[in-house]
Amino acid sequence: MRYFSTRGGSERLSFEETVLTGLAPNGGLYIPEYIPTLPENWRSDWKNYSFVDLSVAVLSLYILKDEISESELRQLVEKSYKTFRHPDVTPLTKLDDKTFVLELFHGPTFAFKDVALQLLGNLFEFFLIRRNAAKAADAELEKLTVVGATSGDTGSAAIYGLRGKANVSIFILHPKGRVSPIQEAQMTTVTDANVHNVAVKGTFDDCQDIVKSLFADREFNSTHRLAAVNSINWARILAQTVYYFLAYFQLQSQLPTDINIDDLGVEFVVPTGNFGDILAGYYAKRMGLPVSKLVVATNENDILARFWKSGSYEKVDSSTGHDGSSGATAPADGSSDGKQGTATSGVKETLSPAMDIMVSSNFERLLWYLAFENASGIREEKEIEAGKLLSSWMSSLKEDGRVKLPINILLSARKDFAAERISDEQTLTTIQSFFNGVVSYIADPHTAVGLAAARAVAKQNPEDVYQVVLSTAHPAKFSEAVSRALKDYDRFNFDRDVLPQEFRGLLEKEKRVIDVESPDVDLVKAVIEKTVGHQAGKLAGSGSI
Repeated sequence: MRYFSTRGGSERLSFEETVLTGLAPNGGLYIPEYIPTLPENWRSDWKNYSFVDLSVAVLSLYILKDEISESELRQLVEKSYKTFRHPDVTPLTKLDDKTFVLELFHGPTFAFKDVALQLLGNLFEFFLIRRNAAKAADAELEKLTVVGATSGDTGSAAIYGLRGKANVSIFILHPKGRVSPIQEAQMTTVTDANVHNVAVKGTFDDCQDIVKSLFADREFNSTHRLAAVNSINWARILAQTVYYFLAYFQLQSQLPTDINIDDLGVEFVVPTGNFGDILAGYYAKRMGLPVSKLVVATNENDILARFWKSGSYEKVDSSTGHDGSSGATAPADGSSDGKQGTATSGVKETLSPAMDIMVSSNFERLLWYLAFENASGIREEKEIEAGKLLSSWMSSLKEDGRVKLPINILLSARKDFAAERISDEQTLTTIQSFFNGVVSYIADPHTAVGLAAARAVAKQNPEDVYQVVLSTAHPAKFSEAVSRALKDYDRFNFDRDVLPQEFRGLLEKEKRVIDVESPDVDLVKAVIEKTVGHQAGKLAGSGSI
């Protein structure tokens, strides 16, 4: 199995090279040269597998044994998921007869990104140790400078996955004042010598653009050996495919004995910002997991929902007749859980801030597959054509802020996906509704977006469709939104009913952060260059640039 860029080129990388490289030099994202099919007897053989067993089985389809042996892979997986609080790692909770929640927040930072980033951190360490062990005694050790952008949860999950790792420095960019207090504290209170938090005065999209620019700068990239932790890194997508399989088997085990899962449609509904989580479901479906539909659930930053409606992938909704700047960023009450909007960004502030994203990076991977499916010729010719199309489309998006995709691409996208846009008002009423459900459930605002989308889609579903909604974060991470939704219920007490012990006192701990006063890639370069090569242990307190 080799990996290549969505934007074409002759480069073919091993799994190790793909993980360590992150973003392709031409700006594309790495994808596997083919999507493997499941073993013939996977339903029976995997039925009682644990999360660790499933991880080994699925990942082995994409990783050659001469790169990572099965025993080495099992050790890596076991090490990664022993940090989770639930024995199932990602348990499935039944809310009603046809609605289930897949809880992805039982890792060390209480967010779904722990699933991928605990593994990614261990992969980085594994590859570096192996490479350095092969060097001569007097040779310089190979090191990584990990750079990532976060709208909240990626940062803390990446930091917890990489803290204390030898020969790895990690720099996480977050939009200053635009992540929730808990999310910020989870990042900035980690004072390990190799961890560096960078607060950029701007939006998440600004931070993400800076990261992409750093990777695109070949000289800087080579000098500092950059590695990616954002979902542009293929290993993150691969790790997340596993819990779709686990959910399928958990659903099967929870069905009444007179219902056969083979007679049902299984629909996954995914709160979606950067498109990585739902893309993992697409890979699982393409491998052979029986999935009737993947539902993209967006908040009012609805670039993806608008694409599935019109075929236009555009930063600002051209159908409204204005540039999106007027009224787009009025603060939502309670959105101080992490505001991404500004007067110029076009990003709307919502109660689900981790999804307040203008452009979904991983959507490029899906577009490549859609382009490939609609191309003509033999496989090699189709790959070349798809790469050229992707390069052209992404260039148009960057230069014009929009790209109108052909109707055949839209129709292909609708075969596997549906999309729904959910407002803040719907988010609040959904939190209330499920709190008052037969099974009382407290959802964070991102999960509430998913639950609201599931209800909207269910109205058109056949009777035999069961829905699994991915719950991406613990409600304690978004206290203001949850408390606002449930403030009129006397039986609700946030500290008693929601707040984990791990969060108590977190906001009062010592913090370390470097402020960057504008979204300028050169300022961030200066931070990295100043820090790397120094003993990180000397860096204390807060600074600015």
